Amino acid sequence: MKQAHGFTLIELLVTMSVLAILLAVAVPAMQNFTIRSRLVAVNNDLMTAINFARSEASKRANPVSVCKSSTSTSCGGSWSDGWIVFVDDGTAGDATDDTILRVYQGVPNGYSLNATANFANYVSYRRDGSANNIGTFVVCHDSDEATARGITLTRLRPRLARDTNGDGIPNTDTGNIASCEAP
Repeated sequence: MKQAHGFTLIELLVTMSVLAILLAVAVPAMQNFTIRSRLVAVNNDLMTAINFARSEASKRANPVSVCKSSTSTSCGGSWSDGWIVFVDDGTAGDATDDTILRVYQGVPNGYSLNATANFANYVSYRRDGSANNIGTFVVCHDSDEATARGITLTRLRPRLARDTNGDGIPNTDTGNIASCEAP
């Protein structure tokens, strides 16, 4: 008579225990990786929009702005709702009757995008490609401010905000923390 080969109850319990320990370590690490990846993606989308606006302002010899937009057709809402890039022919920061060049979707649920007061509603570039307003954007995850990402705009060009004090939150050029809280 042939005996069936299988696992004993003890072998099965040991295997399940090892698997549970591995999952307990791997799941939080994967969640942190996902949060950081999405922060970088949102930051890169905004940086792309800002660089595009700067480039188009120089190319078109016309002011070009980026404004927060909840409708994808006009300015308004919050930065977390999304943003549009448009040729700013009329009132500064008002996309009404202006040519919209690109539309960007809002940030994923659980994330926020805020700006210093200088960017309360829009960022604008002059026809020579220099910025009308300077300041900092910061993108955060609602549960973990310590992995925030940011963009600092100077008159000449935007750059990724640096964490100068090592706390994981980007700082402004004056050393003040660019907060995850809306201004």
